[in-house]
Amino acid sequence: MTDLTSDISNVLTADTLPMAFAQLQLSDPLARAVSEMGYETMTPIQAQAIPVVLQGRDVMGAAQTGTGKTAAFALPLLQRMLKHENASTSPARHPVRALVLLPTRELADQVAEQVRLYGKYTNLRSTVVFGGIDMKPQTAELKKGVEVLVATPGRLLDHIEAKNCVLNQVEYVVLDEADRMLDIGFLPDLQRILSFLPKQRTTLLFSATFSPEIKRLANSYLQDPVTIEVARSNATASTVEQHFYSVSDDDKRHALHQILRQRELKQAFVFVNSKLGCARLARSLEREGLKTTALHGDKSQDERLKALESFKSGEVDLLVCTDVAARGLDIKDVPAVFNFDIPFHAEDYVHRIGRTGRAGQSGLALTFVSKSDMRLVAEIEKLLKTKIDLEPIEFEEDLPDIRKQGHINDGRRMYKQESEFAREEFAPRPPREQRSDYKPRTRSVPADPFFDKPYEPSLPPEAAPSWEAAAVRPGVRAISGNIRPKRKVAALFAPV
Repeated sequence: MTDLTSDISNVLTADTLPMAFAQLQLSDPLARAVSEMGYETMTPIQAQAIPVVLQGRDVMGAAQTGTGKTAAFALPLLQRMLKHENASTSPARHPVRALVLLPTRELADQVAEQVRLYGKYTNLRSTVVFGGIDMKPQTAELKKGVEVLVATPGRLLDHIEAKNCVLNQVEYVVLDEADRMLDIGFLPDLQRILSFLPKQRTTLLFSATFSPEIKRLANSYLQDPVTIEVARSNATASTVEQHFYSVSDDDKRHALHQILRQRELKQAFVFVNSKLGCARLARSLEREGLKTTALHGDKSQDERLKALESFKSGEVDLLVCTDVAARGLDIKDVPAVFNFDIPFHAEDYVHRIGRTGRAGQSGLALTFVSKSDMRLVAEIEKLLKTKIDLEPIEFEEDLPDIRKQGHINDGRRMYKQESEFAREEFAPRPPREQRSDYKPRTRSVPADPFFDKPYEPSLPPEAAPSWEAAAVRPGVRAISGNIRPKRKVAALFAPV
């Protein structure tokens, strides 16, 4: 295998960036795969991280979302693992040597696909395990033996407890989107997983931010790491054009329709804050003539993968989603992102708009701001360290009045357009007897003659009522004989 470390460390300087993938002198199988995927020039995170990982150093890397972090760790790891490459069919010859941990199922599936494409001309095996689906197919893949295992923490612990995989020969560990894993609450799971790994290993930690929690995690599990920070923390990509529109809650769907029409946008992400709001907005936009699908945490894994696939293939125009899709999803050539709801956490704004403008392409981020959102806008201004100017929006008269169709959350179902169905006039209905379809009710059983008799008193008028007859009569004991009467006691004081 060619020694790349000395060559790259001498060539790679701040003056020579960016550099081409051809300068890496990758092995022929990896170079062939990279060439087929259209990779030519490395991004800053790739140019700085790949040489360090090839040297076997621990890395603590931060970069803007969508800058190619997957290739930054996957290519050098595959290059270093080629020394273990073999064509044996024995599972014992293919132990897990690289473990990649990610916070979400979609991101894990995406990274696993990238790793598979990078190593498709090698004999290195890879697979992915995540929750939401049956464990049996995953177990079968693990039993065959894999060198690269991509996983979410929860499902990986399930396989470890079931003894489906052994991690005592792991040489490389990658914690991707580490800040998101801590936000979700995966720290205890990460600690348990790392306890199963050898002490001598190379650990790579990639995060969009370097929060104090991330730094503590790095200090605990990384040994003398090389810090790589190619952009200011929480900065947005320069390729994304950002606009903030002042719109009332009732006019947000109307504004969405108009911007899609004016800018001739074919596809877009539409982010909302809640699962219920996501489902309702997707149904509303579908009724209004837009090809829409929803993606949120309450959907099954099959439904989530199907929604992503339909959006990638162009079958649907809008992907209405919660922040489950804000991290790491790499869908090429998505021209725009709509923030239908402003995120509760300002950091999520950076991740949301990172779904567009990827790999050097231009993108558009459009945010709807209502009066109740000003506090959240101030948080974004504080994070980005810039002043946000709200833009007014004027609605065109020839657009359909979406407001007549009811709000998303009001429970009404008045979504039919007037051009297709004439709206009914709700006039008062005539009495039942005057309707043309009125039919008088007829008894199906004969009447009981007892109920047709006039009222006859059962007692003569001079008889006492039953409740008076049951009253206590003079000389009759009013209490039960089993109750002992109270004993009279002389009073100490005279009554006042």
